[in-house]
Amino acid sequence: MSKEFIYNEMMAHIPVCSHKAPTNLLLISNAPEGIEAELARHAGLNVTTGTLDAIAKGEDAAYDIVLIDSSADISRATYAHLNRIVKEDGLISTLNASLDDETTSKAQLSAIGEYFKVVMPYKAEDKTMILASKSYHPTADVILHRTDLIDGLSYYNCDIHVSCFAMPNYIRKNYRGIIKN
Repeated sequence: MSKEFIYNEMMAHIPVCSHKAPTNLLLISNAPEGIEAELARHAGLNVTTGTLDAIAKGEDAAYDIVLIDSSADISRATYAHLNRIVKEDGLISTLNASLDDETTSKAQLSAIGEYFKVVMPYKAEDKTMILASKSYHPTADVILHRTDLIDGLSYYNCDIHVSCFAMPNYIRKNYRGIIKN
C-alpha cells in the first residue's frame, strides 16, 4: 500500500500551519498533484507551481512559503534567492536526503541557516524534510485552530505536527549549533 498521502500531507500542512497568515505559496515540484490537492484544503492560499529555476526568477518578497519537493542538490546561491523571494516572516520546507548522511545534511542545514532564523528537520515516515523560517517556530507558533479544521486528512493532525520535530539524542548531538530552534 502506497503511503504517498503521508508525504503530501506533511509537505503541505506543516509549513502552512506554521505560518500565521499565508497567502502566496510557491511549490517547486516535477509531480505536484498530490501536494497541490493538500494545499487546496487551505482557503485563500494562492499556489504557484514551478521548477527550481522559478526560485532564481522570483520577485523579491513575493511568497510567504516556498515548498521544494525535489531531491536535486540545491546550491548556496539558490538559498540566497529563497531568502530574497520569501517575505520577512516567510518560511521554506525542503527535502533532506538523510540526517544519517552528516556531511551532506550539515552542508545543507548550514547553507539554509545563513538566511533563516529557525532551521529544523522533521520526519514523515521514512522521509526527512527541513522547515526553515525567518520568524515563526513550527512547534511554538503552530496555528492549532487551523490544524484542527482541515477536513478529510488521513495522517496529519496537531499532535503529528508537533511530534514530527522530535529527534533522537544522537541527531541533536551531531547537529548541535547547526539545527536552529
